[in-house]
Formats: sequence, structure tokens, C-alpha cells
Amino acid sequence: MQSDRVSSQFDESKGRVTAAYEALGRFVVRFRWPVVAFWLLVAVLTSAAFPSIGSQVNDNNNAFLSSSEPSSRAAALAAPLLGAGANGGVSDITIVASRSGGQLSRADLDAVARETRLAAGVARVDSAQLSGLSADGAAAQIRVRAAVSGGDPNTATKIVNALQATFRRAGAPAGLQLHLAGQIATLAANQASSNKSSNQVQAFSFLFIIVLLLVVFRSLPAALVTLLPSGLALAIAGRVIGAEGQAGIQISSITQILLIVLLLGAGTDYGLFLVFRVREELRDGQDPHTAVVRALVRVGESITGSAGTVIIALLTLLLASFGLYKDLGVPLASGVAVMLLIGLTLLPALLAILGPRAFWPSRVRAGEQREGIWGRVATRLVSRPKTTLGVGVILFLALAAGALGYTAGGFGGDQNPPAGSDAAAGNAALARHFPQTSSNPANLILAFRDSAWQHPVRIVAAERWLRDSAQFRQLSGPLDPNGTRLTVAQLGHLYATLGPPQQLLGKAAAGLRVPGVSPQQVHAYLADALFISRDGTVIQFEASLVAGDQGSTAAMNATPKIRTVLAQAGRAAGAHATGVAGEAAAVYDINRTANHDLAVVVPVAIVAIGILLALVLRSLVAPLYLIVSVGLSFLASLGFTTIVFIDIGGQGGISFILPFLMFVFLLALGEDYNILVMTRIREEAHDLPLREAVIRAVSRTGSTVTSAGVILGGTFAVFAIVGGGSGGSQLRAIGFGLAAGILMDTFLVRTLLVPATVTLLGRWNWWPSRLADGPAQD
Repeated sequence: MQSDRVSSQFDESKGRVTAAYEALGRFVVRFRWPVVAFWLLVAVLTSAAFPSIGSQVNDNNNAFLSSSEPSSRAAALAAPLLGAGANGGVSDITIVASRSGGQLSRADLDAVARETRLAAGVARVDSAQLSGLSADGAAAQIRVRAAVSGGDPNTATKIVNALQATFRRAGAPAGLQLHLAGQIATLAANQASSNKSSNQVQAFSFLFIIVLLLVVFRSLPAALVTLLPSGLALAIAGRVIGAEGQAGIQISSITQILLIVLLLGAGTDYGLFLVFRVREELRDGQDPHTAVVRALVRVGESITGSAGTVIIALLTLLLASFGLYKDLGVPLASGVAVMLLIGLTLLPALLAILGPRAFWPSRVRAGEQREGIWGRVATRLVSRPKTTLGVGVILFLALAAGALGYTAGGFGGDQNPPAGSDAAAGNAALARHFPQTSSNPANLILAFRDSAWQHPVRIVAAERWLRDSAQFRQLSGPLDPNGTRLTVAQLGHLYATLGPPQQLLGKAAAGLRVPGVSPQQVHAYLADALFISRDGTVIQFEASLVAGDQGSTAAMNATPKIRTVLAQAGRAAGAHATGVAGEAAAVYDINRTANHDLAVVVPVAIVAIGILLALVLRSLVAPLYLIVSVGLSFLASLGFTTIVFIDIGGQGGISFILPFLMFVFLLALGEDYNILVMTRIREEAHDLPLREAVIRAVSRTGSTVTSAGVILGGTFAVFAIVGGGSGGSQLRAIGFGLAAGILMDTFLVRTLLVPATVTLLGRWNWWPSRLADGPAQD
């Protein structure tokens, strides 16, 4: 009796849902022109009222870490030297003035002084001061302190552009080059590169999809009407997400590019679901308006369920601790929600307006249903379902074995600027003329309870311990800030004579002379403004690691060792606190947090999507093996990506966000095709024996699923080929892995393994609904 009540509730809900989609279809068909006008008006208003998503992109890894992480605490500890950065509102920007082939002349130094004054006058700049000359005398650094954080790329870009505009007014003599360097300049350059890359991904995705749609439909109107809603949804969603970014949600370049892939790829998939079904209804002899209504009734729930799985999977990311994961959820879910609304209203309205003309020059004739290749495939697989399922599982497990070689690498957003940018030239000049200073160093921070100016021997103790550790390829610090060595006695003498170097930076420091100290050593003392705080309670060393560059997997993995060495050096020097800041330390903390999030978010996503599948399919059995099939697809695609990029490509690791994104997106997007195939099998099973229902459903949906899968997988492939901003190979690995997973899901799981499983389970697929006991079984 309890089973009968559950079955009755499932079937009653089906009737209510059908009535709702029928009412929606009739409304959209009747008011088709106002529906089109409404969405065009929304596009215009959001474009006028909200900022673009590109203006809010931020690839600073630290911005996604909580303040309790060790690297965040280290950055806060270093604030008196490095600026507040992501932890506050003040950051340092370096202007490098350099001359190749000779030392700076008096005219050069005058130009540097003029540039210092011009930079100080830029909006949001608090101060601009000469921070020292290089040991070779061929370059000078200007330290600009500006009211901007590493978490505000839009403001960073404005300040960087304004500073670059001052270069033309400084009157630099021929041969003197001015460039910006450092984190803020790099952030602005990477944002510009990311916007360019996203535009390329968008353009190539549009081109790829339109060509494939032309191949599928052999009709330009059908191709355009399928793609147009996705393009409009992308335009509207981009502005909505831009407003979310302006409100405080962090937007990374991965978010920006995944939005393009999701809305163009998944949005076109939903369009294919509806357009294919409208054509089928026309071939069944329905008039154009009735065909649209019937198609929306038949696949509207599938489209809603498909988008719902994606939205639910994305919203579970709000449970994550890592800011990038958490901040992916709301923006991308918002974009899919916009796509769903447009797909259920604008697309049916366009199809109702065009009618059969949507398929011109092809003619849609009644009674012209075609079974095609998928009908023959389905006939064979239902005749040998055990063989089909067994071979498929063995293949997937073999590929999944490759995942055993997976090694986590760094984040997709690199902190190196794109080649050819002003920031790249500035960082290169910084490395060339100030070899002890890196544009992207590991910052080793030590904090004391009293002043290091009064007890400089502590600096010697810390430096000796760090050098003896053999962990650092280069090390610069208070006694070697710009390549010119200072003794403890010279440091004390300069401090006693001149005071803290910070108070000299606004003066004509280049001409300072101190008896008994060379001009080069005076310049080195000025550079100590970056290594010893004004009150002497915080010092830092800038280091290049033996393990590798800061963006490398090896440097990330070396973080625990570096922290241990620094803590030992701190104890030897009497420091009360130490911390390692920089890219590698931040990525290490992100990686650790991300692995924890994987264990928290994935189970919740599985349960939530399982419940949605149970509601859509009116079954408690089918969701179980459908989710297991996603797990197989995930492991196989992760293994395949590992083989390609690590075993064959020789990479040290793949971005640690790949497994997370791959599971969430394959779980959500893979269920799109599950829902379409399973709802069609269920629909046919009301009137046919199950084996015949499987054959009919696969033959009718095979073209839809394969076309949709190739389009979605292809857009991820475009992402992989074009890359994204500064992310390089890591973002390509993410795109490749997702593309491989979608294509495996399309050609193996949904069209072969799932129908074979349905055939083997028989009536148990639909338990506890009444269909489990109905006449549709063999």
C-alpha cells in the first residue's frame, strides 16, 4: 500500500508538470512577438546599467584565500614593507627606469625625478619616492604607493594606465626606458590578456558551433535560431555577473571563460533538445504552433531538469572554503538560470514565428521520421546488453587507472605577465639590474618585538641560517638589498647618520653623500626601505628557491620545508613571528583547502542531483546507476588527461582545480543527456515493450545527444586550444579534461552503457512508479 501511494504521488506530479509546460507553451506561442521584444529590452537595459564581466576579472590567487591561512597571515605580517595588498587597500607599484649599455646620466636622474613628481600626482597614488639605484648604476627604482589592493583589478588597471601615461611627460632622454613592474602591474596586464583571450574563446566558440549546426541541420535559419538565444543569454548574463563582481564576488578568468563555454555549449544543447523535437512533431503532421507547444511539453521538463542539475551542482560550491570555488557558484548558476529562462521562452517564440521556415532550404514533410544509424546501434546493443556493458566498464576502468599518476599542480591563473606587455618588460628590467630582487619572489618575513635597527646582529643570524639551509638559489635582504653588500657596521652608521631610509625617499636621495661610505652603499641603504620597516620591527628576505620558480609545482610542494627553515631562522634571530608570503605559498594553501572542499562539496552535489533525478525520472533506482556512470566517466577522463599531460607531455602536475571542476561539470552536464535519454525511454515505454522503447528512444535522441555532446565538448576544446589569459598549459589541461569527459559521456555512456543498463534492469528502472508494473515490459 505504501508503494502504491508513492507511485500515485509520482504520477500525479507528472500530470501537474505536463499541464504547467503546456500552459507555458501556449502563452509563448500566443505572445511570441512580445516575448522577443522583452528579451531584447532586457539585453539593452542590463548593458546600460551593469558593468561588463571583463572589468571585474581578478586572477590574484591571494584574493581567494581566507585571512586565517598561513600565507595570508604572512602577507598581513609583511604589510609595513609590502603594502596591505589583498589584505587591505594600499599596494606598492614599481617604476623601473633603465638604460642599456651605460650608467644613468645626470639628465637621466633629472628625468627620474620628474617622473617621481608626475607619479605622485596620479589619482589614488599616496606617494612616489625614489627607492634606490642599481649596483651597476644603469637603473633606478621608483616606489609608488597607491590606494588599490590585489583584489581590485578594475582600479589597478586604471592606476596602471594613468602611471603609464605619465611616462610621455617625464621628458626621458633618448635611451632611457620607463616600465612598470610588480604585482599590481602584472594584475592589470593579466586582466587585459584575459579579456583578449575570452574574446578569442567566444569568437572561436561561435564559429565552431555555427559550422557544426549547419552540418547538423543543413539549414542556416535552424543554426541561427538554435544559437541566437545562447548568444543573447551570454550578453545578459555577462552584465548580471559583472554587477555581482561589483558587489564583492571575486570573478576569475576561469569564471569568465567557463561562462562562455557553459552558455554557448550547454545553451546550444538545450536549443538542440527543443529544435529536434519541434522538427519531429512537424514530421508527425502537427501544425507549426501545435508542434512548438507539444515539443515544449515533451522536452521542457528535460531542459529544466538539465539546467537544474547544473545550477544545483554550482550552488553546492557555496559550501567550499576556497574562494575561487565558492565564487564560481553564484556567477555561473546565474548565467545558467538566465539561459534556462531564455531557452523556455525566447527560443519557442522564435520557432513559432518561423515555423517550417526555420529549417529552410530543407522541407519538413509529415510521416518522414528517420531512424538512422542510432536505430541500428540501439537494435544491436539491446540484443547483447551484457556484452555492451561489460566492454564499456572494462574500457573505462583501464583509462581510470591513468589517474593513479595524477599530481596536483599550481593554479591556472599565473602571476607572470603576458609576454610583450609593459609589466613583462618592467619585471625583466628589475631582474636584470636588480638581480637580488625578483618581481615574483618568495617573501620571507620575520617580526621582532624591538627594533632591528638597534640590534642588526639579528639580521646576520637570520641570514646565516637561511643561506646555510641550501634551499635558496638567490637571497636578498637588509644587508644585500640591491646587489651591493652592507656590513652591520655600515648599516648602523647609515641609520645613525641618515635615519630610516623611508624618510629619505622623497628627497634628492641620488646625490646623498656619507663620509666613509661609497655612493653605491648609500643607494643600497635606500633600497632597504623594502627590507626593514621604518620602526625596524619587521624585516624580510626575498628568495628564489632551489626547487624552482614561484609558479612551478616543485616550488609549491617545497612550501612546508621553506616554512620550517624560516621558523628555525626566526628562533635563531629572536623573532616572535615568521611567515612565508608569495605565489608558491599561497597556491600551497589553496591546494590544501581545495582538497578539503572536494571531500565536502562532492557528496552534497551527488545527493542533491540524485534527488532531482528521482523527481524528474519518477524513479529511485535509475538515479543510482546514472550517478555511478558519471563517476566512471570522471575517473576515465581524469586518467586520460593525466596520461596526455603528465605521462606524455612531461608536466610536473595538473592544476589542482581540474578534478574538482571535472567532477562538478561532468556530474551536472552529463546528467543533461541522461535526463533527455531516460525521459524519452520512459515516454516510449508507456506504449511499447521496454526493448522496443529503448530502440525507439535511442534512435530518436541519438542525433540530438551526439550533436549536443560534440558542440559542448568542442567548446571546451576551443577553451583548451586558445587557452585563457596567463594560465597557459594549466587552463589548456582543464579544457582538455572537460572536453574528453563530455565526449566520453556522449559517445559511450549515454548512448551505449545507460541503454544497456536500462535493458538489463527491465521494469526495476522505474520503481516505485506505476510504470514499473505496467504493460510496457517484455
